[in-house]
Amino acid sequence: MEKVIGGKLVAETLIERGVEYLFSLSGGHITPIYQYLEGSAVTIFDTRHEQAAVFMAEAWARMTRKPAVAMVTAGPGFTNALSGIANARLSNAPLILIAGCVGLESTEKLDLQDMTQLPVIAPMVKKAWVCPLAERIPEFIDLAFRTAAAGRPGPVYLELPCDVLNAAVDPEKVKRMRSHVDSRPMDPDGAKKILEMLRKAQSPVIIAGSGVWYADAGEALREFAERTGIPVFTGNSGRGTLSDTHPLCFESSLAIRPGAAFSALATADLVLFLGSRISLFYLFGDIFRKDATFIQADIEAEEIGRNRSVDLGIVGDVRALLTELNRLVEEQRSGEAFRTGFQGWLETLRKADADGKAGTQPLWTSETVPIHPLRLAREIDTFMDREEDIVIADGGDTQVWMGMTRTVRAGGRYLDSGLYGCLAVGIPYANAAKLRHPESRVLLVIGDGSVGFNFMEFHTAIRKGLPIVVVIANDESWGMIAHSQTLRMGHCIADGTCLGRVEYQRLVEDLGGFGIAVERPEEIRPALQAAFASGKTACINVAVDPSVISPGSVMLANLGSYRK
Repeated sequence: MEKVIGGKLVAETLIERGVEYLFSLSGGHITPIYQYLEGSAVTIFDTRHEQAAVFMAEAWARMTRKPAVAMVTAGPGFTNALSGIANARLSNAPLILIAGCVGLESTEKLDLQDMTQLPVIAPMVKKAWVCPLAERIPEFIDLAFRTAAAGRPGPVYLELPCDVLNAAVDPEKVKRMRSHVDSRPMDPDGAKKILEMLRKAQSPVIIAGSGVWYADAGEALREFAERTGIPVFTGNSGRGTLSDTHPLCFESSLAIRPGAAFSALATADLVLFLGSRISLFYLFGDIFRKDATFIQADIEAEEIGRNRSVDLGIVGDVRALLTELNRLVEEQRSGEAFRTGFQGWLETLRKADADGKAGTQPLWTSETVPIHPLRLAREIDTFMDREEDIVIADGGDTQVWMGMTRTVRAGGRYLDSGLYGCLAVGIPYANAAKLRHPESRVLLVIGDGSVGFNFMEFHTAIRKGLPIVVVIANDESWGMIAHSQTLRMGHCIADGTCLGRVEYQRLVEDLGGFGIAVERPEEIRPALQAAFASGKTACINVAVDPSVISPGSVMLANLGSYRK
């Protein structure tokens, strides 16, 4: 019987798995896989940097809620991928990174691009493997898919030495495994206890995090909120699982968001914390009342009780839990009593929401020149007003301004770097979003510092025919760092924070895209219209006020932890 080489086994297994896109940058160590994917059902989507390939896979995984695959070559290709893996771990993206490496027979021979890769990445992923034999490649790929998607989703790593990829094996010795796990564990006693605690509450809130999105629990969340009348805040990938326009949704759970968030989180007497982490975004738990009843439900036991003691911890699937809660409310006919009891609390939050936004309204409508960044964020938000529109935010202050403003109407339609706070995600995320949803308008708002990292992904978008619109909030500096230094020291350190004026839109025009510069507030909307009408990859370079300090910069200065 004719033998099959390892590279072909990789290709065949990915094809059998129904992988649509392999996000990658080519290299000699992975050529044995490329040669068998050429012309296949799996499209090799090549980027200009390995980091961008991994960010694209991360965004794809977050949007589809299914494992996405990135592939890089050995050594520098591998190390270029690490930031993307770290970001994927904290965003819970089910991502599979396949990397080539020098052959096993070349260990300690100082071969080209040789490094010991596995120990470097192992602490950053759910699981890491080196496949030692070509005939076991399908087994390891099956293991990678199962592990990435099981429980709390996250990235995994599979290393394929080049001599394993080039080895010829008897196909009879190959186990072609494919397992599917879709278990949704649920604690029925925990659900009953939640309702018992809610009966004693007067001012409860629901915080819906990424776990609600990954569990596809949006509909169950909406039903539970409507049955009980409990106000909902959403965070991270949970944004949009209940639309910001729903009368029971008070938008983002970020305390710095204009509206009711800070007031609600600080005064609620019961918090139902669903599929989220008690992280910096909640001041490590300190934003909540110390005497508040705290209920935390998560698929991962280790997350329950991080940074704060909980009164009830439930390990399980969020959708299954909400489904059971809905069943119990219906069975006990308790919905009307809940809604009546919480009506006064809802009115209190609606007033707090209106008052909080009234204070920010002058900034959202500011006519100042240079443009106030909140005016830019509001213009983007009002222009991108369709449920299917996708907005992505990248940067320090820029991401904060957009997070304070964006109205999210559906799940998977707003992306930012999340808890890892990694710059450079923006253009790869936008490219992945347009690839995934070609019928939708995709807009990225990004800082002028952040856009420099993966700028050549503009070229990727252009040559791949992805007409994304990129709005650069250009304050000619690393704004968040400059502002936090000013708050701490009275001045910023020019070396390391000042970038100067760059005509980014002209660079994009030279690459074959559409470019336009904006200096005044009234020019923003016409520029957005022109960019989308162009049908090209577009760059709008907006001069924003460099003196405006965001709440994120204030927090950074107070915490004393520095990031770009």
